[in-house]
Amino acid sequence: MLEKKIKILFRHRSMEMGGVEKVLLGLLNNLNPDKFEMTVCLTLNQGKLRDELPKHIRKIYLTDGKEDFSDNSLLQKLQLVKRRLKLRKLKNNPAIADRLINDTFDIEIGMDYRDYDAILSSTHKNSKKIGWFHSEINVPKFQPLVPDILKSFPQFDHMVYCSHKIKDMMHQYYPNLNYPAESVIINPIPIEEIKRKAEEKLDNFPEGPVFASIGRLHSRKGYHKLIEAHTRLINEGFHHSIIVIGDGDEMKNLKAQVAKNNVENTFILAGNQMNPYPYIKKADYFILPSESEAWPLVIAEALILQKPIIATNVGDVGLMIKDRETGYLISYEVDEMYSAMKTFFTDPSLVLHIRENLKNIESQFDNKKIFDSVENIIETLYKK
Repeated sequence: MLEKKIKILFRHRSMEMGGVEKVLLGLLNNLNPDKFEMTVCLTLNQGKLRDELPKHIRKIYLTDGKEDFSDNSLLQKLQLVKRRLKLRKLKNNPAIADRLINDTFDIEIGMDYRDYDAILSSTHKNSKKIGWFHSEINVPKFQPLVPDILKSFPQFDHMVYCSHKIKDMMHQYYPNLNYPAESVIINPIPIEEIKRKAEEKLDNFPEGPVFASIGRLHSRKGYHKLIEAHTRLINEGFHHSIIVIGDGDEMKNLKAQVAKNNVENTFILAGNQMNPYPYIKKADYFILPSESEAWPLVIAEALILQKPIIATNVGDVGLMIKDRETGYLISYEVDEMYSAMKTFFTDPSLVLHIRENLKNIESQFDNKKIFDSVENIIETLYKK
C-alpha cells in the first residue's frame, strides 16, 4: 500500500523576479511529488514568474495581480484600493484565506519574513510551521520590521536560513531569543537551465567592456554608488558600459542620477527581463555592489556562466568567491568599486587568472544534497 503523501502549503506574497521566488520554484520542481502533495498560495497573483509553477502543483491566490488590472488609470486606482481593503480584511481574519485555500495541511512553509504572519495565524493548528529567512538582521532600513520578526521566530517549528552569515548574525544580535530547530540550506542552482537559457540571442547589446548586474532596485543594492564609480571612470577616459537588470522603487532616483551625471548611454537600467542569463553571458564581467545580501543567487549564476565578478564582501559572498582567485571582493565604498573596475580594465593577467579558475567552478554546487536536506526536515517534522 502506498504511504500517504505529506501535504505541504507554501505561502508567498507574489512571484516577482527575485532570489526567494527562484528558491521557491527550485523546491517545487525538485521535491519528490511521490512523497509530497504541494500547494502554493500567493497573496497577490503577480510577477513575471507567476506562470512558471510546475503543472503538478496546485496554485491558489488571494487577490489579483497588477497584470490583470484595467489599463484605464482611474479604474486601476480603484482596483488597487479594493485590493488593499481585501488584503487588510484577510490579515485581520485569517479564516477567510483558509476558506479560499479550502484544504488541510501537514506542513506550512513561509518563504520569507513577509509570509510569517499568514503562516502563524493560519487556522490549521495541527500543521507544523517552517520559516525561511534570507535577510541580514542589522540592515538599518530593516529595523522597523525586527520586533515582529523576533516575535515570530519562536512560534515556528523549524527555521531555515539561506546562509551561515544570516544565522550567525541572528544569534549574535539576539542571543537570548527562544530559537526553534534550525538549519542552514543554501539556495539551489538550476545549472543546466541557466546554461541553456543563456544561449538566447540578444539585440543591441552595448559595445566595449560591459559589466552586467542583476538586482532589485532598492537603496541597499548600492546602484547609486556604482553610478558614481562608473562616472569617475568614464570621465577619466575608461570607456565601458554597465547594464543593470531589475526593477524597484529606486528606478526613478537612479534614472535621475544617471541623467545628472550624463551617463545615459553607458549606465543602462534595463528593467526586469524574463531571461536575464544572456546578459550575464554576453557581458565581460559581473558586478554586485550591495550593502547587504544573504547567499546571493546571482553570484552563483554568474560563476556558472564563468564571468569574472566584482562583489561587496557581504553575507556569504566571501564563501562563494575566493578573492582574486574566482572573483574580486570589495567593501561597500565608491572608491573600492572604482578601483576594482579600473583593475579589471588595466590588469589583464589577473582577469585571465580568474577566468582560468572559473572553468571547474560547477563542482561547488551540489543541488541533490540541498533538496535531500529539505525533504529530511519536512519528513522529520511530520513524524513528530
